[in-house]
Amino acid sequence: MASKKRKYAVSNEEEQQQLKKSIISSILRRGKQPRTMRELGISALKNLPTNITMVQGLMKAVNWKQAQEEVLQGLNNTVVIVGQPNTGKSSLFNKIKGQMLSPVSPQAGTTRTLVRTDFGPFVLVDTPGHLPDIMESGMHQASVIVFLIDASKGLQAQDRDLYETIKKLEKPTIIAVNKIDTLKGGEGGDQFATETAVMLGTPGVIPVSAKTGQNIAEELIPAIIDASPEAALAVGRELPAFRRQSAQRIIRNAMFVSLAAGLEPIPFIDIPVLIGTQVRLVLRIAALYGEPLESADAMRHARELIATMIGGLSLRYLAEQAAKAVPFGGDLIAGAIAGAATWSIGQVALEYYEGGKQLRPGRVRQLYRNFYLRFRKENAPEELHRRSFEEKAPFPLLDSVDGTQEKMPEEGTA
Repeated sequence: MASKKRKYAVSNEEEQQQLKKSIISSILRRGKQPRTMRELGISALKNLPTNITMVQGLMKAVNWKQAQEEVLQGLNNTVVIVGQPNTGKSSLFNKIKGQMLSPVSPQAGTTRTLVRTDFGPFVLVDTPGHLPDIMESGMHQASVIVFLIDASKGLQAQDRDLYETIKKLEKPTIIAVNKIDTLKGGEGGDQFATETAVMLGTPGVIPVSAKTGQNIAEELIPAIIDASPEAALAVGRELPAFRRQSAQRIIRNAMFVSLAAGLEPIPFIDIPVLIGTQVRLVLRIAALYGEPLESADAMRHARELIATMIGGLSLRYLAEQAAKAVPFGGDLIAGAIAGAATWSIGQVALEYYEGGKQLRPGRVRQLYRNFYLRFRKENAPEELHRRSFEEKAPFPLLDSVDGTQEKMPEEGTA
């Protein structure tokens, strides 16, 4: 598997270098070589017809098979539950899955091996707290770690030691205090969670009850989705109620990748990155909604969806490249255009697959334009750039927690 991935990486790098040379040659071949970035941008504008054809050619040259395999590989991500013995890991595992798949017992050490089940493409691992070696092995396989603490016993020294071990792995981690339904003396789950957060020196501890289900659907699963786009894909594919929220997490991640690519000062160098990001975004949303990516029909639908938007995309690409010629702030505008285009593609793909692939081509193009206008209107380039540096996890954009959408601007409005 490692050699296979390396082969793809080398192949992809060579393709990127060839594309870059082709792009620069396309820009420069009609006149003498520009001496400044501004002149390079003006040269690009003079060659718009040629460059639109070039963008269309690049779209056709996308390595769809490689993109397909990368998305399929992403379906193997895991969420690992860790904690001291008898903290309720198995109960939480069962509540999330909705079936009795992991043995539950008040006796410490009931779960003696890593529990793996068929959870769609999503493998949820319940680690036995009494077997440190097995538990640590499970954590290394995780894309997200859920660290569970027993609220009925309070924060113990073993919990602190385990948390220090988890931090060294540098993986997205969610801390939850379980059994809040057993708290006595007037202490509530929120109070205990706050106290635990202060003692561990970390924000965002979530109070839950695996027995009653309190805060699992409302807070814990959304936190898992927000912690990692890989986990969002796995959770959303298995749990339809969370698909829209998972899609928004995946879209936001792709938007930030495109925003960063758009900041590249040399015109047209970033287009292969943008195209690759956008193709993978559409394939991830298709996978999220249960499309069998191994089938020819699934890939055909994804290709047709992107092809329908290609006219508008080409013009967005060119507008982004032209913005790079602006001496001051042009890079921020280019980044915002790139981010808006990718975000809009993701939103259209979301509507397309959630609606059973029934959108007509004209409606697809209209939705893309409306989403693009809406994003540009509600997100200033400077603010996007600032937030991309301030927050490691992408922030919510234009969508509420329950996935409802605000009304989009009408066609032709700015």
